[in-house]
Amino acid sequence: MSTKAKVIFISITVCVLSFWAFITIVPLYWMVIGSFQDSMASASFKPQMIPDIWSIAPYERFFSKTMAIKWLLNSLFVSSVLTVSNLLFASLAGYAFAKLKFPGSNAIFWVLLGTMMIPAQVTLIPLYVLVINVFDLADTYTAMIVPTLVSVGNIFLMKQYMSTLPTSLIHAARIDACSEFGIFSKVILPMAKPGLAVLAIFTFVANWNDFFWPFLVTRSNDMRTIQVGLASFKFAESTDYGAIMAGATIGALPMIILFFSLQKYFLQGITIGAVKG
Repeated sequence: MSTKAKVIFISITVCVLSFWAFITIVPLYWMVIGSFQDSMASASFKPQMIPDIWSIAPYERFFSKTMAIKWLLNSLFVSSVLTVSNLLFASLAGYAFAKLKFPGSNAIFWVLLGTMMIPAQVTLIPLYVLVINVFDLADTYTAMIVPTLVSVGNIFLMKQYMSTLPTSLIHAARIDACSEFGIFSKVILPMAKPGLAVLAIFTFVANWNDFFWPFLVTRSNDMRTIQVGLASFKFAESTDYGAIMAGATIGALPMIILFFSLQKYFLQGITIGAVKG
């Protein structure tokens, strides 16, 4: 490819990516801007991209007319517990499947992968009946947490990631009389930080944004997560778009903070294996 062709290709790529970034950022920008406007300006067909008057009244209405603090704490608790449990169990299972040889390991792994082919909608009703009718866990944290303590997708991710780690270090640790748990905690986990960071981001964001399952198993207002609470935030006479956008902005803020705080590990994790050397 000639130099001129490369310049043209790079220019086109930059233009396409810039346009795509613009399309992606505009809704987020409008959400944040709308949260600082009154409801009439937020719902206007001619939106003000730069408000004439900035106001924090939508945030005041959102916190005063809802149980927003409780919703946020519920989401933070459920998402944090599920993130920690997935990191623990998925990393343990991934290490076992990737580096340990035991009878039936391949069969068990393929059975687990086979369950990923079953649509979630198929198991939703049996799971709901089991959690609500059999164990009577309606409107509890247990109902929101236990069904997703670890996912097969996360086990598969950690197994594939740990397969790239050098086995020679494990053999060296065994020669030094290190236990299997010691190998896992002192050798494997430090090398698996990028993969664990990616897993943490994906798991936290997925559970923070989860709506349907918390909506099914929660009954009272004080047990709702932020996503379920936002869906129920409405008025009989009108829709307060400013307050809704304020709630959406607050709901998105933890995910943005998490991503940028772990961005270095995230980029390392998604590029592992891309370059051989």
